[in-house]
Amino acid sequence: MNGLAILAVDDEPRALADVKRLLENSSSVDRVATATSAKEALVYLSGGKYDALFLDVQMPEIEGMALARLLRRFADPPAVVFLTGHPDAAVEAFEVQALAAHRLDEEVQRLDAALRRVADHARPAPAGASESPGDGNGGGDGMTPSRPDVVAVDNPKGGGKRLVRLETIQAAQANGDYARIVCDDGRYLLRTPLTQLEKDWTPLGFARVHRAWLVNLAHAVELRAQQNGTAVLVLRDGTEIPVARRNVAALRRRLNA
Repeated sequence: MNGLAILAVDDEPRALADVKRLLENSSSVDRVATATSAKEALVYLSGGKYDALFLDVQMPEIEGMALARLLRRFADPPAVVFLTGHPDAAVEAFEVQALAAHRLDEEVQRLDAALRRVADHARPAPAGASESPGDGNGGGDGMTPSRPDVVAVDNPKGGGKRLVRLETIQAAQANGDYARIVCDDGRYLLRTPLTQLEKDWTPLGFARVHRAWLVNLAHAVELRAQQNGTAVLVLRDGTEIPVARRNVAALRRRLNA
């Protein structure tokens, strides 16, 4: 069998049938199994290997996000593709290293893209091949996390969740157990401490420049030195981020690399 083995998980029978039909119609998929709960999915996973889980976010008992976190304990976990028909659903893709987060109403085009990424995830790396650092595509050997596409943030004004693309995030500011996310189109809250974001996002072009700030260096245009040995990092839109004295030299080297 050269095609992908997929396990689709959704507690809604009609939605599950739709996903199964779409997957079975794809030439890259060889086998599709279905489960109506996270517990049933774990039974399937204990009895065989799957290249990916197509997983509903909101399910009773064990939600999709909780199941995705459990998969991190597997020696060789399958890729995860989240399914949601709700545009405000909390798909914390970066946290569980999911390959994609998409809505069912965008069906075939997004499905094909997700399957291509699953195939890349499942395909063994050629012997002796090494991945170029900073190519942003994740790990072809299954050990390096895939680049997250979207982050689910809280909207402090209107409530609910909003999905923002990682590249649109300019910076994250510490806010207790939360982080305040500065995006091109506004400011949001993320239920993740800055120390964890630093760990997750540093390989993706972010830098901790201050105890209170993590910055996406793709948005940086100038490092402006201050008389007291600190600095200010200026972003494309004119936002100025403070840089701690101890971080100035390392940040300058990284920007000049």
